[in-house]
Amino acid sequence: MKGDRVEIVVDAGDTTRTYEVVASRAGRRVETAVRRGVVEVSEVTRNGTVVRTARFMATRVLALVEQPVPREDGSERPAS
Repeated sequence: MKGDRVEIVVDAGDTTRTYEVVASRAGRRVETAVRRGVVEVSEVTRNGTVVRTARFMATRVLALVEQPVPREDGSERPAS
């Protein structure tokens, strides 16, 4: 859903860096996956097409924070 976001905090040696992947348009969502030592955060359309992907080494990721858009009625899915 538009506005969903994932923050990734990465160890960059002597400091940390924070990256954000945001669902920029209506109908898009943000998905996360950990595969073979790599954390992948992707913005995906309704039909599953990947728009953009951010990849990080899993050993360098300190935090992965998913921040869904708060719904007005308190439910997880929007009303149809």
